[in-house]
Amino acid sequence: MTKSLAALTFSAALVATAAAAQETLTISVYSFAQDAYKEALYDPFEEICGCELVIETGNSVERMAKVEANAADPVIDLAVISAHDALSLAEKGLLQPIDPSRLSNFDKLYPAARDPLGDNMAVGYTFYASSIVYREDLIDIDSWADLLGDDLAGNVALPNITGTQGPLTLMMLDKAAGGDGSDFSGTITAVGEEADDIVTFYSRSSELAQLMNQEEVIAAPVGRFAWSRFKSSPLPFAWAEPAEGQAGGMNVMILTADNGNEELAYQLMDYWLSTEVQTRIAEALIDSPANAEVVVSDEVAENLTYGADLINSLNILAPDAIIANRNAWVEQWNAEVIR
Repeated sequence: MTKSLAALTFSAALVATAAAAQETLTISVYSFAQDAYKEALYDPFEEICGCELVIETGNSVERMAKVEANAADPVIDLAVISAHDALSLAEKGLLQPIDPSRLSNFDKLYPAARDPLGDNMAVGYTFYASSIVYREDLIDIDSWADLLGDDLAGNVALPNITGTQGPLTLMMLDKAAGGDGSDFSGTITAVGEEADDIVTFYSRSSELAQLMNQEEVIAAPVGRFAWSRFKSSPLPFAWAEPAEGQAGGMNVMILTADNGNEELAYQLMDYWLSTEVQTRIAEALIDSPANAEVVVSDEVAENLTYGADLINSLNILAPDAIIANRNAWVEQWNAEVIR
């Protein structure tokens, strides 16, 4: 090999190395537990892939709006979001199908997580239960109906209708009132009648945790993924097991349409779904596993939505039912609750 050819080969190798070092993957995620996620997922993946993860956070409405606003030239490659929000994006043509053959850990998932929306538009990465967190030294919670009872007047918070927990809470309040959990009109009216006795309609679990730690609120519905915020408090918070059961849902991974970064996105998705990573995330009490091979201690399991028995017992509101009725729910909510 001549010196000039060797020099050209070396220069080309440097350019390729520099390009690989600059490779980035932009993901949109929930804002909670980001320091823990960095340690359990982001940093190990960056070391493996030699790439850089760009992490964008925000609430669901903000993150969905960004995906939609940049549909022609996606700025988000992979996102994690609720199943019903993912379905909304899919129906607008903003997502691309996921190819299960590119995920070596796909068959390890609970069956419900493999194709939760149909047409392989998403894959589940965590399940969550939703119940009522309360001050067990001040109140007893036996039913979802207790949220609107006299004993909690002036000391209860409810989730906003536009958040993930909003429709789930309405479903369980409807069940507690004798309904089948599908028609929320009467429940929204009931919430509106008690609105003056509700401290706030929260949008973020961090906001709720602050109110409860300040003792302004003593009971509120919350997702299990946020339980660690309350469990670690010096105040005696408890997780209710109401007579009607717990609500539940699934968060999913999605790929934006035509983002051009699919190879790296699949690498992260597969790593995230692996038994190793799902176990590490579960043991850090960040998220509950969708990988059925994950085994954790009883102590860890108590803080998670863990195991087939619990997952199968959850009252889950179908994503298409949320999409079909959400506008009517919000309209009635704004008229009767936020007045």
